[in-house]
Amino acid sequence: MLITGFAMTRITKRLRLPNVTAYILSGVLLGPYVLNLVPQDIVEGMDFLNDIALAFIAFSTGEFFRFSTLKKNGGKVVVITVLEACLASIIVFIVSFFILGLDINFSLVLGALASATAPASTVMTIRQTHAKGDFVDTLLQVVALDDVVGLIAYSAAISVALANASGHFSAGSVLKPIGLNLLVFAIGCLFGLILKLLLQKRSTDNRLIVSVALLFSFCGICTLLDVSPLLGCMAMGMVYINLSDDERLFKQLNYFNPPILLLFFVRSGLNFNLSALFDSSSSIGRVPLIVVGVCYFFTRIIGKYAGAFLGCLITKKNHLVRNYLGLALIPQAGVAIGLAAMGARTLGGASGSALETIILASSVLYELIGPGCAKLSLYLS
Repeated sequence: MLITGFAMTRITKRLRLPNVTAYILSGVLLGPYVLNLVPQDIVEGMDFLNDIALAFIAFSTGEFFRFSTLKKNGGKVVVITVLEACLASIIVFIVSFFILGLDINFSLVLGALASATAPASTVMTIRQTHAKGDFVDTLLQVVALDDVVGLIAYSAAISVALANASGHFSAGSVLKPIGLNLLVFAIGCLFGLILKLLLQKRSTDNRLIVSVALLFSFCGICTLLDVSPLLGCMAMGMVYINLSDDERLFKQLNYFNPPILLLFFVRSGLNFNLSALFDSSSSIGRVPLIVVGVCYFFTRIIGKYAGAFLGCLITKKNHLVRNYLGLALIPQAGVAIGLAAMGARTLGGASGSALETIILASSVLYELIGPGCAKLSLYLS
């Protein structure tokens, strides 16, 4: 998996495509529909990689939640983020349920997943172009907050879907996962404080050991509570950066985590059900998944752009930010794929498989055009 993932990046690099695309395609190549080199029990046994990869992605995202920056235009960023995330979710739900006639539970979860954006692609593009200014500051904060909104939307949607499927709907079934996520957020803040205390006057090697140990421990707690580590790890990173102002740890973890992220994306590709794209699943509706995937791909882009434009208009942002912010919010990979894997596990059966297939297929397309659109938005603004 590691060797194939690396080898594939040699090809995608020549085509100027992101590494995420190479990793997912490697998984498809190794999977049951092409070479069938990885046994199914190995794939299932690596399920824990989803949580660990999400933990690293979320912790690194926490670096952008500096209180000093949030104080300047935090209110405006919240308005823009909520509008772009929610409008994307609403439009995807309307198209899925009312136009395509898909199952309401499936449509709810798919709509919630539409709100998430991939911070890694956007951050990488900003670093490559060395861009600075109001547009970049706004973009980084929106991308970071976006995943918080996405996680809350996903938690609410999956709770309503499960309650609706079981026929036992109650306010508690929706409020419980939100309460659990708030608890995980509080524990994450505590872990951030502990991390700050433990890393004082440590050697470089020990800093890495302690930080990885705490992240893994936190993943264990989240697994026991059966909740995503995303929000808590983001809180952990946020508290640590604000207490210590130590960017060095984030860089060190960024050097450590590439093999873990590679395995996560390759494993996601292994789960990619190629034949399902051309089938219609009776469990979600009569429309072939490829039609659902194409509709999801375009409606999410429309929702993201329209929401960002409207949010900037309401908060009276500069016209250069307003016109081009939506272009930079197209990428969707790590967080969405991680949540889709959790959703597939929770929904189970054909619905779960269909959900993961659509998100994986669209993520490959988003990662093909997303970085280019983000780069274009930086130049235009």
